Amino acid sequence: MLFVQFRFFVFFLVVCCVHWALRTNTSRKVWLLLCSHFFYACLFLAGPDSASSETFPPWIFFEKLRDHQPLPTGWWFPFVLWGSTIMDYFVGLGIADAKSDARRRAWLLVSVCVNLGVLGFFKYSNFALDSVHHMLSWLGLHTSKHTLAIFLPYGISFYTFQSLSYSIDVYRRRLQPARSFLDLAFFISFFPQLVAGPIVRAMTFLPQVFVKRVWANVNVRACVALFFIGFVKKACLSDNIAPVVDAYFSAPDRYNLYSSFIGILYYAVQVYCDFSGYTDMAIACARLLGYELTPNFDYPYFSPNIIDFWRRWHISLSTWLRDYLYISLGGNRGTKLFAFRNLMITMLLGGLWHGASWNFVFWGGVNGLALTFNRYWQSLTADWGPAYKRVMSWVAVPITFYTFLVTLVFVRARDVYHGASGTVTLSGTRAAGEVLNAICLFNTTGRESFTIHCLWLFVAIALIHYANYRRWLSTWWQRIPYWAFAALLGIGFAAALVFVPARYKPFIYFQF
Repeated sequence: MLFVQFRFFVFFLVVCCVHWALRTNTSRKVWLLLCSHFFYACLFLAGPDSASSETFPPWIFFEKLRDHQPLPTGWWFPFVLWGSTIMDYFVGLGIADAKSDARRRAWLLVSVCVNLGVLGFFKYSNFALDSVHHMLSWLGLHTSKHTLAIFLPYGISFYTFQSLSYSIDVYRRRLQPARSFLDLAFFISFFPQLVAGPIVRAMTFLPQVFVKRVWANVNVRACVALFFIGFVKKACLSDNIAPVVDAYFSAPDRYNLYSSFIGILYYAVQVYCDFSGYTDMAIACARLLGYELTPNFDYPYFSPNIIDFWRRWHISLSTWLRDYLYISLGGNRGTKLFAFRNLMITMLLGGLWHGASWNFVFWGGVNGLALTFNRYWQSLTADWGPAYKRVMSWVAVPITFYTFLVTLVFVRARDVYHGASGTVTLSGTRAAGEVLNAICLFNTTGRESFTIHCLWLFVAIALIHYANYRRWLSTWWQRIPYWAFAALLGIGFAAALVFVPARYKPFIYFQF
């Protein structure tokens, strides 16, 4: 059940109406907790990449159990979620009631080891086995390759970090432990952000749980508009340009220079529209229920440098890594070499968080080096005159965006398999080399080309995005009468449905 599917609209309408009809705060939390697990159950029964119109209600699980049929893949996913929640509930109480710092650290160590251990087992076991196999083969020790039949629970990377933030903040005495298990379970499993973020901190969300939400405080017009924007980003833009991206990265050596830049530019648009579109819809749904989630994007493609870029891109993750990993390692205290080490560890692990593959680790390392160079360059040019600043005001944003495009190559380039035989027709390393050769050295031997319409579409998207960045389009709809807003919204949704593809593509960040 995806945010852009009709079944979700029906689901959310029922959730929202019942939520506001309930009188007490406790009954509302119980209702939303049940709805969150219903939503999660629909995911593991159908899979987040299911794009068919067939419904998979959670009671199928009990029917299969009754009839002694094989259970759906991932039927045990909710138990992992509940296990993490129960463990951190008792860890929070244990930290608060501990009489010594040693016991408080021991309780925190339990949370860190269990949460990261579970995440590591499900997400990185096969990656570790595969890496060891290749290393031994490189050393001349031939071993048989084994993989474990492990399915990654949906959203585990996100709710693990949320749960860890609770334990760490309680340990740092920034947050009182939740004495009610219902409050903590609701915080971790709140369905708008459960499977793909944003990563919500306990410090910002739990205080909202304690207070009964008031309908009069909900800006319905702004919420609906934000959801519509997210819907257009995902269903109309990201899903429609995905075939162009897939075509290019499946055979980058066949395309000319123009098409190479179209391919990587479209991938940048696809990733941004897909992830920020999900975030917009998640935030809008939470606000319609009276809750506020963490903002996750702040026009990162207009950042003047790579440091500022990471303050605007996936904000909830970058700030989590900064506050709970980088600062815990020592931050920028001490020598420059010490700060460089801390930054590289943070970015390498941040890359590994995105996926169990060496290309993600390499992507994190490249971004770490870019951040380090950016810091050095800022200190070097701090005293340069106004002429330099005028030049940088024009070229800084394009240079930063181009740098990010280069790093995206390592995220997208992967092995291409032949559909019938299953053999690798193009390795990820070679694909990355072909793309980098084109966009960095402007050298390509391919002859195939995308149409000129692809360029005009990108220009149109960029101009609209820039107008929204300058706030030219963000206020006028708030001043028109309600009837005019409703009419425009209906027309907008009708027009958007024309461009929605026949089959939805799964949200990119579901795989994380």
